Order: sequence, then C-alpha cells, then structure tokens
Amino acid sequence: MHYACRRPAKTIQEGVMMDFSLINPRQTVLVTSRGKARILGQEKHKDNCIAVDWHMPGSFKPFLYLISIGLGRFSYKLIKESGVFAVNFMPIEYASQVLFCGRQSGEFMDKITQAGLVARDASKIDCPVIEESAGWLECRVIQEIACGDHAVFVGEVVAETNNSKGLRRVFHTEGDDFSTIQ
Repeated sequence: MHYACRRPAKTIQEGVMMDFSLINPRQTVLVTSRGKARILGQEKHKDNCIAVDWHMPGSFKPFLYLISIGLGRFSYKLIKESGVFAVNFMPIEYASQVLFCGRQSGEFMDKITQAGLVARDASKIDCPVIEESAGWLECRVIQEIACGDHAVFVGEVVAETNNSKGLRRVFHTEGDDFSTIQ
C-alpha cells in the first residue's frame, strides 16, 4: 500500500528537506517510565508514557533496544533519572489512545489513566507496562547517546512479554493518521 505525504516536505536544516513519506509508516510504541518529578514545588511519584516512532533493536547478544526521545520531553527526564523504560507494542484498536499519549504531556496529568489504559508493574524493573499492549520489553539503560535535539537511550532488555498472536499493531503514517499491516 502506498502512503503519500499530504504535507509538503519540511526544511529541517539549511539545504536539507525531509519528506517523512520516505521513512513512514513506522510502528508506533508507547514507552513507559516512572520517576520522581518536582511539580508545583512538590516532589511527586509519576508514571508516564510517550508515543515513539523512532525505536529499533540494536543487538541480539546482548539483546539491546534503542529509543529516541526529545530532550525537552517529560519522559526524557524520567528515563534519565530512573535508568529504566518499557517499550509497549500497541494493537491497532488502541490507535486513538496512542495518539492521545503522543499529543499530551504527562507532567501534570496521569496520561496513562486519562488515555483509558491500564498500567501495571513490570516484572523486573521499577516501571509500569500497559496491560492492553500486544507485548512489551523491559529495559535497563546502559548508554545514552546525544543526537542533536534528541537522545538515544540504549536499553538492555531484561524481560520480555509477548501476547501478540493475531494482533495487528499500530503504524504511524503521518500527522494524526495510523494504519496497520496484515
């Protein structure tokens, strides 16, 4: 299936145009994190999630998984301070929840609950996972790589849950549009 970019290519730096139809569709995941945050002068315990398109496996042995998070994101702060994250692979039926999590900041709200999702504790790390996901990877950060306005977190996968049999996952095409594959 062909996915055309309805928006014109965007200048990302002088002399470089980026037409995201070249790299999309990409599977969108919800990356969950947990940590302490200072909100309105009070330290609070926070669970959070962020929709991420830029992620990939990095190695088989050891099993490493990489995520790219914007430096200004609340999730960046939580992952940097906690040293853990979970990658939740979402079924297409939850595309609207994924979009909600991608458009809202969790700094001042419980984004997981507000999205209508259920969080539970991961088995090996101090981090939530999403019950509705097709599966998840529990990761311990072993390296952070500066990449312009993003950071790549290299996570060693310490546990995996796969409930994906028969579930089609969310793929981001552009803007607010999602699709899936057979």
